[in-house]
Amino acid sequence: MQMRPLGRSGLSVPPVVFGGNVFGWTADQAMSFRLLDACVERGLVAIDTADVYSTWVAGHAGGESETVIGAWLKARPGVRDRVLILTKCGMEIPGQGKGLSPAWIATAAEASLKRLGIDRIDLYQAHKDDEATPLAETLGAFQRLIEAGKVRAIGSSNYTAARLKAALDLSAQHGLPRFESHQPVYNLMDRGIEAGLLPLCLAEQVGVITYSALASGFLSGKYRTAADLTKSVRGERSVAKHMTDKGMAVLAALDAVAGRHGISPAAVALAWQLARPGITAPIASATSPAQLAELAAAGEVALTAAEMDALDAASA
Repeated sequence: MQMRPLGRSGLSVPPVVFGGNVFGWTADQAMSFRLLDACVERGLVAIDTADVYSTWVAGHAGGESETVIGAWLKARPGVRDRVLILTKCGMEIPGQGKGLSPAWIATAAEASLKRLGIDRIDLYQAHKDDEATPLAETLGAFQRLIEAGKVRAIGSSNYTAARLKAALDLSAQHGLPRFESHQPVYNLMDRGIEAGLLPLCLAEQVGVITYSALASGFLSGKYRTAADLTKSVRGERSVAKHMTDKGMAVLAALDAVAGRHGISPAAVALAWQLARPGITAPIASATSPAQLAELAAAGEVALTAAEMDALDAASA
C-alpha cells in the first residue's frame, strides 16, 4: 500500500483512513475486531476515531469506539507498532465536558489514552473550533502533551479557513506546535472546501484527511430511491438530502467509471478524492470485510483525465 505524507507531521497514512465511528455502534466488538484485522492485512493502518463516538446512540456515554480499539490492541500483541491511532477531542461529551480549554484537553487526552490502552496518540485533533478559548491556550495545551510524549502531532477539524490560518500564523509567530492536518467534510456532493480551506492547506502544507467522504453512504450507490433510505440508520437522517437530480447524475457518473474499472462506485468516489490536489486521504467506514475490500480498491486505481472531468461535471 503506497503511503502518503501527512503534511509536515512526519507521519504517513495509507490512501484510505479507516473511520472508527462504527466501532461499538453499527459494528459490535466481534465485527470491529474483524474489520481492524482486515485493515492491517490490507495495509490500511491509519484508524481515525474520537472521544465523542458514539454519544448519539441511546445508552452510550462516549468513548465506545476508543474502548473497542483499545481492546483490540490488547488482544493483538505487537500490532500497536504497525498502526496509526488518530483521535479527537473538543466535541461535547454530555455530563463530562467540551471545548478546547487547557484543562479539558488534558483531561480528555488522559481519558482517550486510558481507553485506547496506549502511551501516545499519533495524531490528536481538535474536533471542533472553540472560539471561547484563545488559540494560544489551546495550542499551548497541545504543546504540553507533545512535550510529555503523549502526542506525536496535532490536527484540526471543522475550522473555517480564517480560523485555521489564524492558528497557523500563531504557531509560526510563537514557536507553538501547528496543526499538521485538517479534517473537513468533502465528497462529490459537498465540495465547499475548494473555495478557501483547500487552497490554504495546499499553501501551508497542511495534510487534508476528509470525513463524510462517501456522503454518509450515498456515494456507495445503495441509496437510489426513497425506499432505499430504510436500508440503514443513516438513511433518513443523512442521505435523503442527496436524493436530487444532481445526486442521481453523480451516481450515474460513478456507475460508468466503476463499470470500466471493475470496482465499486464507492471506490471510484474515493479515488476521485485521491486524485484531487491537496487531498491526502479520505476517511471511510465499513461494517463488513467485504465492504472494506471495496474501499481499499480506491488506492489501487488511477482515473483518467476524462473520467475526472466527467465526475467533476456531474458534481459541480
